[in-house]
Amino acid sequence: MTPARLVVGVTGATGAVYAVQLLKRARALGLQTHLILTAAGVLNAHHEVGLDRRALEALADQAYAPADVGACIASGSFATAAMVVTPCSMKTLAAIAHGLSDNLLTRAADVVLKERRRLILMVRETPFNLAHLRNMTAVTEMGGIIFPPLPAFYHRPASIDDMVADTVERVLALVGAAGAEPQAWGGLRG
Repeated sequence: MTPARLVVGVTGATGAVYAVQLLKRARALGLQTHLILTAAGVLNAHHEVGLDRRALEALADQAYAPADVGACIASGSFATAAMVVTPCSMKTLAAIAHGLSDNLLTRAADVVLKERRRLILMVRETPFNLAHLRNMTAVTEMGGIIFPPLPAFYHRPASIDDMVADTVERVLALVGAAGAEPQAWGGLRG
Protein backbone atom coordinates (compact mmCIF):
# COMPACT_ATOMS: atom_id res chain seq x y z
CA MET A 1 0.00 0.00 0.00
CA THR A 2 1.37 3.42 -0.98
CA PRO A 3 1.63 5.87 1.93
CA ALA A 4 -0.41 9.06 1.75
CA ARG A 5 1.40 11.76 -0.22
CA LEU A 6 1.83 15.26 1.14
CA VAL A 7 3.13 18.10 -1.01
CA VAL A 8 5.02 20.73 0.98
CA GLY A 9 5.91 24.13 -0.44
CA VAL A 10 8.41 26.39 1.31
CA THR A 11 8.64 30.09 0.38
CA GLY A 12 10.68 33.02 1.63
CA ALA A 13 8.30 34.25 4.32
CA THR A 14 9.47 34.01 7.91
CA GLY A 15 8.69 30.75 9.71
CA ALA A 16 11.01 28.14 8.19
CA VAL A 17 10.85 26.32 11.51
CA TYR A 18 7.28 25.28 10.67
CA ALA A 19 8.44 23.64 7.42
CA VAL A 20 11.23 21.77 9.18
CA GLN A 21 8.91 20.50 11.92
CA LEU A 22 6.19 19.60 9.40
CA LEU A 23 8.59 17.53 7.29
CA LYS A 24 10.01 15.74 10.34
CA ARG A 25 6.62 14.99 11.82
CA ALA A 26 5.12 13.90 8.49
CA ARG A 27 7.96 11.40 8.11
CA ALA A 28 7.36 10.10 11.64
CA LEU A 29 3.67 9.60 10.76
CA GLY A 30 4.52 7.68 7.59
CA LEU A 31 3.47 10.33 5.08
CA GLN A 32 5.39 10.46 1.81
CA THR A 33 6.53 14.07 1.38
CA HIS A 34 7.13 15.93 -1.89
CA LEU A 35 8.99 19.19 -1.30
CA ILE A 36 9.17 22.33 -3.45
CA LEU A 37 11.66 24.76 -2.01
CA THR A 38 11.95 28.24 -3.53
CA ALA A 39 15.23 30.17 -3.66
CA ALA A 40 13.86 32.68 -1.14
CA GLY A 41 12.75 29.76 1.03
CA VAL A 42 16.33 28.47 1.08
CA LEU A 43 17.70 31.90 2.02
CA ASN A 44 15.19 32.29 4.81
CA ALA A 45 15.73 28.77 6.17
CA HIS A 46 19.47 29.32 6.21
CA HIS A 47 19.01 32.57 8.12
CA GLU A 48 16.36 31.32 10.57
CA VAL A 49 17.30 27.69 11.25
CA GLY A 50 20.79 27.32 9.77
CA LEU A 51 19.86 24.74 7.13
CA ASP A 52 20.90 24.80 3.47
CA ARG A 53 19.01 23.41 0.47
CA ARG A 54 20.55 19.95 0.76
CA ALA A 55 19.67 19.64 4.47
CA LEU A 56 16.09 20.75 3.86
CA GLU A 57 15.65 18.44 0.89
CA ALA A 58 16.97 15.54 2.98
CA LEU A 59 13.93 15.95 5.24
CA ALA A 60 11.61 15.04 2.34
CA ASP A 61 11.11 11.82 0.40
CA GLN A 62 11.30 13.70 -2.90
CA ALA A 63 12.38 17.26 -3.68
CA TYR A 64 11.76 19.33 -6.81
CA ALA A 65 13.10 22.58 -8.21
CA PRO A 66 10.48 25.30 -8.66
CA ALA A 67 11.28 25.38 -12.39
CA ASP A 68 10.47 21.66 -12.78
CA VAL A 69 6.93 22.21 -14.04
CA GLY A 70 6.97 18.74 -15.63
CA ALA A 71 7.27 16.99 -12.25
CA CYS A 72 4.67 14.39 -11.27
CA ILE A 73 3.09 16.72 -8.70
CA ALA A 74 2.15 19.11 -11.52
CA SER A 75 -0.57 16.68 -12.61
CA GLY A 76 -3.88 15.82 -11.03
CA SER A 77 -3.29 12.20 -11.99
CA PHE A 78 -0.64 12.04 -9.25
CA ALA A 79 -2.86 11.48 -6.23
CA THR A 80 -1.96 13.40 -3.10
CA ALA A 81 -3.69 13.73 0.26
CA ALA A 82 -3.02 17.45 0.57
CA MET A 83 -0.60 20.32 0.07
CA VAL A 84 0.75 22.64 2.74
CA VAL A 85 2.67 25.82 1.93
CA THR A 86 4.68 26.75 4.99
CA PRO A 87 5.61 29.46 5.33
CA CYS A 88 3.50 31.03 2.60
CA SER A 89 4.60 34.44 1.36
CA MET A 90 2.09 37.02 0.20
CA LYS A 91 3.59 36.70 -3.30
CA THR A 92 2.80 32.99 -3.36
CA LEU A 93 -0.65 33.59 -1.90
CA ALA A 94 -1.36 36.13 -4.66
CA ALA A 95 -0.15 33.77 -7.38
CA ILE A 96 -2.34 30.94 -6.08
CA ALA A 97 -5.36 33.24 -5.61
CA HIS A 98 -5.12 34.36 -9.24
CA GLY A 99 -4.26 31.01 -10.83
CA LEU A 100 -0.78 32.14 -11.82
CA SER A 101 0.87 28.74 -12.24
CA ASP A 102 4.26 30.15 -13.20
CA ASN A 103 6.36 27.64 -11.23
CA LEU A 104 5.96 24.17 -9.77
CA LEU A 105 4.83 25.38 -6.36
CA THR A 106 1.96 27.47 -7.69
CA ARG A 107 1.10 24.85 -10.33
CA ALA A 108 0.95 22.11 -7.66
CA ALA A 109 -1.35 24.34 -5.57
CA ASP A 110 -3.54 24.93 -8.62
CA VAL A 111 -3.72 21.16 -9.19
CA VAL A 112 -4.72 20.56 -5.57
CA LEU A 113 -7.52 23.11 -5.87
CA LYS A 114 -8.80 21.84 -9.22
CA GLU A 115 -8.83 18.26 -7.93
CA ARG A 116 -10.73 19.41 -4.81
CA ARG A 117 -7.97 18.25 -2.48
CA ARG A 118 -6.95 20.03 0.69
CA LEU A 119 -4.67 23.08 0.31
CA ILE A 120 -3.40 24.73 3.48
CA LEU A 121 -1.54 28.03 3.27
CA MET A 122 0.36 29.02 6.41
CA VAL A 123 0.50 32.70 5.49
CA ARG A 124 3.10 34.87 7.18
CA GLU A 125 2.68 38.62 7.12
CA THR A 126 1.25 41.21 9.47
CA PRO A 127 -0.54 43.45 9.38
CA PHE A 128 -2.61 42.39 6.39
CA ASN A 129 -3.44 44.91 3.71
CA LEU A 130 -6.57 44.77 1.57
CA ALA A 131 -4.83 42.86 -1.24
CA HIS A 132 -3.73 40.17 1.26
CA LEU A 133 -7.24 39.86 2.65
CA ARG A 134 -8.84 39.66 -0.79
CA ASN A 135 -6.34 37.02 -1.89
CA MET A 136 -7.05 34.98 1.24
CA THR A 137 -10.78 35.29 0.53
CA ALA A 138 -10.26 34.13 -3.06
CA VAL A 139 -8.28 31.06 -1.98
CA THR A 140 -10.90 30.26 0.68
CA GLU A 141 -13.68 30.55 -1.90
CA MET A 142 -11.76 28.05 -4.07
CA GLY A 143 -11.65 25.57 -1.19
CA GLY A 144 -8.24 26.36 0.28
CA ILE A 145 -7.60 26.85 3.98
CA ILE A 146 -5.79 29.93 5.25
CA PHE A 147 -3.89 28.94 8.37
CA PRO A 148 -1.67 31.66 9.81
CA PRO A 149 0.62 29.84 12.25
CA LEU A 150 -0.70 31.53 15.37
CA PRO A 151 0.21 29.73 18.57
CA ALA A 152 -2.33 28.58 21.12
CA PHE A 153 -1.56 29.46 24.72
CA TYR A 154 -4.33 27.64 26.58
CA HIS A 155 -2.12 24.59 27.08
CA ARG A 156 0.66 26.80 28.47
CA PRO A 157 3.54 26.01 26.11
CA ALA A 158 6.93 26.15 27.78
CA SER A 159 8.98 26.99 24.68
CA ILE A 160 8.90 28.12 21.08
CA ASP A 161 9.40 24.47 20.11
CA ASP A 162 6.19 23.58 21.99
CA MET A 163 4.25 26.29 20.11
CA VAL A 164 5.63 25.22 16.73
CA ALA A 165 4.95 21.54 17.43
CA ASP A 166 1.34 22.19 18.43
CA THR A 167 0.71 24.33 15.34
CA VAL A 168 2.18 21.62 13.10
CA GLU A 169 0.02 18.98 14.78
CA ARG A 170 -3.05 21.11 14.09
CA VAL A 171 -2.06 21.37 10.42
CA LEU A 172 -1.45 17.61 10.19
CA ALA A 173 -4.88 17.00 11.71
CA LEU A 174 -6.39 19.21 8.98
CA VAL A 175 -4.47 17.17 6.40
CA GLY A 176 -6.11 14.07 7.88
CA ALA A 177 -2.84 12.46 8.98
CA ALA A 178 -3.43 9.44 11.18
CA GLY A 179 -1.60 9.94 14.45
CA ALA A 180 -1.60 13.74 14.46
CA GLU A 181 -2.01 14.89 18.05
CA PRO A 182 -2.98 18.54 18.42
CA GLN A 183 -3.65 19.56 21.99
CA ALA A 184 -7.37 19.96 22.40
CA TRP A 185 -9.03 22.59 24.58
CA GLY A 186 -10.28 20.82 27.67
CA GLY A 187 -12.55 23.58 28.88
CA LEU A 188 -12.12 25.88 31.87
CA ARG A 189 -11.47 24.15 35.14
CA GLY A 190 -12.37 26.10 38.28
